[in-house]
Amino acid sequence: MLVLITYDVNTEDKNGKSRLRKVAKQCVNYGQRVQNSVFECMLDSGQCKLLKAKLLDIIDMNKDSLRFYYLGNQYKNKVEHYGTKNTYEQEGVIII
Repeated sequence: MLVLITYDVNTEDKNGKSRLRKVAKQCVNYGQRVQNSVFECMLDSGQCKLLKAKLLDIIDMNKDSLRFYYLGNQYKNKVEHYGTKNTYEQEGVIII
């Protein structure tokens, strides 16, 4: 399923900057950055639960915000994109 993950981490102190890097690193491991704090991730239910647990362990619930939008398997009908930063085909082959 396609999951859109967004976050806002308070970076007013050193710990916040560290949390921001850790959240971004975890998201990069599971998906594609489409905006500064927005990731598109193709996940099965197990991966989704694991990533959510990792992110919840990182953020400060009193200072930060984390959102998951579950777009499902029929996401192609739910996403429109205009402008730069074309995305890759989520379920296609990636050659590096």
